[in-house]
Amino acid sequence: MAASSRWAQYHALTKPKVVQLIVFCAFIGMVLAVPGVPSWQDWGRMLAACTGIWLVAAAAAAFNCLVERSIDARMKRTAWRPTARGELSHSQALLFSALLCAAGSAVLLLAVNVLTLWLTLATFIGYAVIYTLVLKPLTPQNIVIGGASGAMPPVLGWAAMTGQVGHEALLLFLIIFLWTPPHFWALALYRVEDYRRAGLPMLPVTHGNAFTRLQVFLYTLVLFAGCLLPFVVGMSGYLYLFAAVILGLGFCGYGWALLRNYSDALARKTFRFSLIHLSLLFAALLVDHYLA
Repeated sequence: MAASSRWAQYHALTKPKVVQLIVFCAFIGMVLAVPGVPSWQDWGRMLAACTGIWLVAAAAAAFNCLVERSIDARMKRTAWRPTARGELSHSQALLFSALLCAAGSAVLLLAVNVLTLWLTLATFIGYAVIYTLVLKPLTPQNIVIGGASGAMPPVLGWAAMTGQVGHEALLLFLIIFLWTPPHFWALALYRVEDYRRAGLPMLPVTHGNAFTRLQVFLYTLVLFAGCLLPFVVGMSGYLYLFAAVILGLGFCGYGWALLRNYSDALARKTFRFSLIHLSLLFAALLVDHYLA
């Protein structure tokens, strides 16, 4: 096999789009933790932290693909993954994940700080082990409980720059934690047969379409309130508030439309909008930090 093809297979294991969002949210946490314009030393630490977090997140994604290879093979959405197709062996995927995790840990230890290293490793365990091996196959609340590991990136970023976890970082954690259920349940709604075929107890499989749609809508309401907190506590200004209100109303609107008149197409649009919502919300935090 050509080296480029093999590289593409390993690259696919890292779930690059997911990891990009993780690193982006961590980067926002880093920038917000630094008062004013970052110094060259700050930028160097940010680069090291982003690199280390990216490597460990990629390792967690690869380990997830390894553990779920038989499940992925039964789902249309994931059947293309190299581990599901048998293109990469168990030992190859495990070694790749271990090397990425070791490299990322070394970067965080040597170029960032010990707190960020331990928090990042705890996040790895939370996602790759607790969520993947325990929560996902056993409970329909897997997304809610497991969302804690997915909400950690801005906390990691904050810790990287300050050596501590501030209340501002916990607010960013809360936003992603509240965002996670409606995001993934929108996906699960239009991929329900995939999850049923794989034997995974996602909420639409265990509680039905109507109940899940209600939960999506209710979570968008709670998320809307949660997204206002950075303004309420004085962490951000009116520019962020404007973006949070517009994006929040948009997400609530999708949730309400989904509740009233379901279609797979609408669930897909809701899922895609959730990605836009989080990306633009954190971008607004960044812009507000410098311009407001």
